Amino acid sequence: MTFGVNMAHPAIMGCLLLLLFAAFAFELAAPEVVAMVLVAVLLMLGIVATDDVLDAMGNPAPLTIACMFIVSSAMVRTGALDVIATRITGLGKTRPTVSICLFLAVIATMSAFTNNTPLVMMMIPVGMTIAKELDIAPSRILMPISFAAVLGGTVSLLGTSTNILVDGVARKAGLEPFSLFEIAPVGVIVAVVGVAWLGISHRMLPERHTVAGVSAASDNKRFVVSIFIEPGSPYIGEHPEHIDLLSRPERRLVDVLRGDRSLRRNLDDYVLEEGDILVLRTSASDLMTLKEAGRHTLTASSASDPHLVQLSTRGSIMVETLLAPGAEIIGHTLFELRLRRRYGVYPIALHRKGTNLQERFERVPLQVGDTLLIEGAPDDLQRLVEDQQLVNIAEPTTRGYRRNKAWIAVGTMLGIIAAAALDLMPLAGLAVMGVAVVLAMRCVEPEEAFRSVDWQIIALIVAMLTIGTALENTGLVESIVALAKPWLGTMGPIVALCAIYFLSLVLTELVTNNAVAVVVTPIGISLAQALHVDPRPFVVAVMFAASASFLTPIGYQTNTLVYSAGGYKFTDFYKYGFPLTALVAVTTLIVIPLVWPF
Repeated sequence: MTFGVNMAHPAIMGCLLLLLFAAFAFELAAPEVVAMVLVAVLLMLGIVATDDVLDAMGNPAPLTIACMFIVSSAMVRTGALDVIATRITGLGKTRPTVSICLFLAVIATMSAFTNNTPLVMMMIPVGMTIAKELDIAPSRILMPISFAAVLGGTVSLLGTSTNILVDGVARKAGLEPFSLFEIAPVGVIVAVVGVAWLGISHRMLPERHTVAGVSAASDNKRFVVSIFIEPGSPYIGEHPEHIDLLSRPERRLVDVLRGDRSLRRNLDDYVLEEGDILVLRTSASDLMTLKEAGRHTLTASSASDPHLVQLSTRGSIMVETLLAPGAEIIGHTLFELRLRRRYGVYPIALHRKGTNLQERFERVPLQVGDTLLIEGAPDDLQRLVEDQQLVNIAEPTTRGYRRNKAWIAVGTMLGIIAAAALDLMPLAGLAVMGVAVVLAMRCVEPEEAFRSVDWQIIALIVAMLTIGTALENTGLVESIVALAKPWLGTMGPIVALCAIYFLSLVLTELVTNNAVAVVVTPIGISLAQALHVDPRPFVVAVMFAASASFLTPIGYQTNTLVYSAGGYKFTDFYKYGFPLTALVAVTTLIVIPLVWPF
């Protein structure tokens, strides 16, 4: 059911588009949810039809992007990227002056052909290791990692989902498809200039410390001791915090176990009972003090206390883990997950968007980009990281790789690149064939492969393609061009190109880059046609501007990943990213007209 033909007026669509951008900017809901809600509204108003949604699903962009997620996951699973990362890590010991520049250059090169998100996830621990070897704060290398991946993504059509999406929108508008390396002349120059700047300027970044770094600096070696409350103990009925044994500064009560239950979240509501187990965190020196009190008993106030019996002692470490896209615990709270019961580990702190969440963080739903400080035995922590697909940002991953399949994954990626460069088949078909190869050869298990696809991005792209159709159906694009032409038509195409670039640049910092690609690309094409010039440089300008997200941690997913991992403040991105944004803009706008004359 629809509500009238007049609903397809450009003004109505313009208002809906402004509401969409406002919802994106204020993060009222996840971007894909906001976009899907608008699609539903457009269907109700009759601005788009069901066939338009199906046509969006049939666009080659969503299929190509999903398939490249899977091929990239095979590169990760077989250790093909890990080999390169390991070599880079070793370089920091022998040539510290060039290690950062080479590290960033390699990231930019790899990001030209692999998905940026898993690449940055793998390189964050490597960057932490290099920072440690060079004795610099991790904050001086993690943000450049994300920026280098963004810059490298502009070298080829495969570099980012934005490039593929812009190409899909341009095809729909009647333009010739972009070849794999058609944008490389601009992309290579931009990447070289940008990476050189990152290598020189990383010292401009402030020294920030993560929650793990602060904890490690104050107390490097910690142990966990389990203490049993025996029958008849005078501590029965006492509040745990009132026991002298637990009130010493070098000791901290981590948990109280009662049967299978953990009482740590509501300790203020409980008193000790017979059979309770106290879990105590202490230093190595204090552990020796406890042990010297007796093999089976612990002391309180230097007196033997037979009512407190040591059950076990185990080495404890703290690791900082990053919640990457695809982690199963995203959306859940720590209270729901019950990590102590399942893995024997204890969440210590939750870091989000430059803030350490202290008040009842166990009740806060987890989000992509959160960093979680967890304490436990090394084996338990490793099991948690592997099961829940977390990233241990303190050290490169130690998971088992299918290294004997690495040549297949690399060969598949090279085959896709070569066939696309020779234009043997459309990129979507090559990507499907690549997925078939890596799955058939067991480079990656099907469950892991399809879990690696960021379905939120796929849903967002389909929704935005449908919204793009609505822009056409209502004539909003033509209305915008008609308003802009009198102003821009007298100033020449270079001014119009700059206008499209900076419009895309501003919007991509406020909303998602995929949304910008769908909305601004048709405007750029129509504006070029109205000015009677080649629309191709305008399309390329949208590609580069929509990817050049360096000013905020929310404009690009890899920025979000390093946000908490590096302990950054929101303003750090603006201060460090603004010079790079200006440098990339000037370089891009100079080179584009040289490659695609008007």
